Amino acid sequence: MTTPALTIAEILGLPAVVPLWPTVGRALDLAESTTYQLAAEDRLPIEVIRLGRRRVARTVDLHRFLGLLPQENGAALTYQVGASAGNGEGPGYQPGPPVEQSATTRSTK
Repeated sequence: MTTPALTIAEILGLPAVVPLWPTVGRALDLAESTTYQLAAEDRLPIEVIRLGRRRVARTVDLHRFLGLLPQENGAALTYQVGASAGNGEGPGYQPGPPVEQSATTRSTK
């Protein structure tokens, strides 16, 4: 029996540091053995931190890899969902409209 992948809402609600398995493995839709093997070979797409015998990862690295980093659009915080989420779920968060930014000019004296 396989464990279902995490939803986007579950991934966005994770604490700052999460265990490699089951959290990171489920977020990437990987089996436990695959998750640990990729980590041992340094081929996991996010940095693995060793705490004694435990292996953990920063949630911000997981968000960055999945394209779930918050972006400010001037009015409200929105999330841009990348195509690499891999859990078959439709986008839960849509990016906001583009924001025009004025170019800063340096005055010369």
